[in-house]
Amino acid sequence: MAGYGVSHLSDEPKNITPGEMEQAVEGLNQELASIANGAAQRIDCTPENIEQGLARLVLSLIELLRRLLERQAIRRMEGGSLEDAQIEEMGLALMKLEQKIRELARQFGLKPEDLNLELGPLGNLWTDEKK
Repeated sequence: MAGYGVSHLSDEPKNITPGEMEQAVEGLNQELASIANGAAQRIDCTPENIEQGLARLVLSLIELLRRLLERQAIRRMEGGSLEDAQIEEMGLALMKLEQKIRELARQFGLKPEDLNLELGPLGNLWTDEKK
């Protein structure tokens, strides 16, 4: 068993203080609460709403990629590696992509905030940073 990263296992009971037990129980309660909250946010793919659930997942990933591209463009712009024409082209392309994502989301009955998927203990897919 040592090859699997398991150290010495013993049948002997471990002495745990009441404080350690209380901390362990509190940790489990927090984990259960986060799982319960995440379960409410999961995409519910029933036959009736499979199309909307799939659209939500795909549009969420596209929105994540758009945000990453936007950040990369800002870094390149601030770094001086882009010409003015390239900055203009990139800005227009990113704006058009954002508009298209919002348009498609509306067609599937989704709001922009619906695209920010809850990832359980990891938090949301992205955070809205104040610039």
